[in-house]
Amino acid sequence: MPPLLESHLVGWPCRRGKVRDVYDLGDRLAIVATDRISAFDWVLPTPIPDKGRVLTALTVFWLERLNPPSHLISTDLRAMPAAFQTADLQGRTCLVRKARVAPIECVVRGWLAGSGWKDYHATGSVCGVRLPPGLRQSEKLPASIFTPATKEEHGHDQNISFEEAAKIVGADAAAQLRDRSIDLYQRAADHAAARGVILADTKFEWGWTPDGSLILVDEVLTPDSSRFWPTDGWKVGENPPSFDKQYVRDWLDTTGWDKNSPPPALPEEVVRRTREKYLEAHERLTGRRLTS
Repeated sequence: MPPLLESHLVGWPCRRGKVRDVYDLGDRLAIVATDRISAFDWVLPTPIPDKGRVLTALTVFWLERLNPPSHLISTDLRAMPAAFQTADLQGRTCLVRKARVAPIECVVRGWLAGSGWKDYHATGSVCGVRLPPGLRQSEKLPASIFTPATKEEHGHDQNISFEEAAKIVGADAAAQLRDRSIDLYQRAADHAAARGVILADTKFEWGWTPDGSLILVDEVLTPDSSRFWPTDGWKVGENPPSFDKQYVRDWLDTTGWDKNSPPPALPEEVVRRTREKYLEAHERLTGRRLTS
């Protein structure tokens, strides 16, 4: 099946994100995970075949395994309007409930990496959470920590403290978002560890239904929202290889691209190896190959 760069369903209002096409069906939404890939806040011109199907399959896998309250209604195209019942949308489309999305990113970290490592290296803390001295890059934290971030329309989300998050959503809501996020992260990390994968950190999205119930929304524990490392490739003090688009970022860094103008097309080898990373993440975590 050819990669899907964009879906085009006439008659249904569509909002295109970096990766997903979100269709408004009235009281519900249909979310199509395309094969678009983004890096450095740009959507790249070259899609990664099967990427959207991996994101959808992993999200469904985690929702079934962890069983949190979520927005997912069905992935069966027959439950959706006739326009959605096409082969190119199979395996990449979710019918979901609408929700009022929490205006913060709910990030949980179990290992010291990425912006968390940079913050710790500079201040000894991550998002205001004080950590023991002497920790090294990629080291396991004494306990998982909740490190929220803002949601920015343009540019990078900004890390904030729990206290700042509480000012945005309220103290009770912030505590609920923290506790539920850490619980989901820990259960997912335990499963990943049993499969030879380290879940270094992840980002959850939560929302409230009209009756006030808190539900999980958007993608869940995918390579686009999480940092997965192979256990056999991890070493304290180094940045391990990961099952995500880091290979694309690394290649872009070698091109001389200024990150302020439209990005270059990806060469075939980069596309192939990135696709393999996504497929391997799915197979390692679920124990099964992605079906065609």
